[in-house]
Amino acid sequence: MGSFFSYSVAVLISLALHLGLVAVLFVGWQPETARVMIQPQYIEAKLVELAPKKVAQAKAKPKKSKADIARQKREAKKRKDKLAAQKKAQDKKREQERIAALSEKKRLEALRLAEEQRLRDEQEAAEEAERKRIETEFAEALAAEQAEINAQEDERVANSYRQLIQQRLSENWSRPPSARLGMETLIRIRLVPTGRIVGVTILTSSGDTAFDRSVEQAALKVEQFVELQGMKPDLFERKFRQVDVAFSPEDLRL
Repeated sequence: MGSFFSYSVAVLISLALHLGLVAVLFVGWQPETARVMIQPQYIEAKLVELAPKKVAQAKAKPKKSKADIARQKREAKKRKDKLAAQKKAQDKKREQERIAALSEKKRLEALRLAEEQRLRDEQEAAEEAERKRIETEFAEALAAEQAEINAQEDERVANSYRQLIQQRLSENWSRPPSARLGMETLIRIRLVPTGRIVGVTILTSSGDTAFDRSVEQAALKVEQFVELQGMKPDLFERKFRQVDVAFSPEDLRL
């Protein structure tokens, strides 16, 4: 019984505490603090009247006469015309400068092209000159080689005709009894393209009249070397228009 009573008292006390706490929350309990009151200072305000602004009165403009208006229009037109003239002059100057710059560019380009063409022409001329030089040297070498071949061939043909003339003269020569070893008579025989002998001249005498006369008679007996008619004209003119022959008791030499 005592235990139940103690428990009830404790419950009542706890409930009272909770109710008191709830009341404090709803009432807005505040702790006691020192309060300081601040009083505002009063400011005396007075109405100040502002003086009204004076409105500047516009001065009345004097009325322009027709002459003034006309003069102003003329001056305005002059200014406009002057500006237009200045702009036109500037545009013209700029155009002239543009044309001049373009002309200079074209001139420089033309000079460059001309210089390139000149260099090409010089190179082509040098190449052409070199080509012609090589061709000329080659042609001259061929001509010299051919001339050498022709000369050798002419000499071979001429030797065959010399042997023929030597044989014919030897066949027609009768050595005189006065012929001795060491004697020699040199004669020059003049011929025409038909091979006919037209003249005999003693160039060097042997010192023996009979020997010299026998040599001259041998050439006159032959009269004509008909075989020379088949000779080339230029070869005849160079080597057989006149022929020198040396007679000796041992041999005939041309």
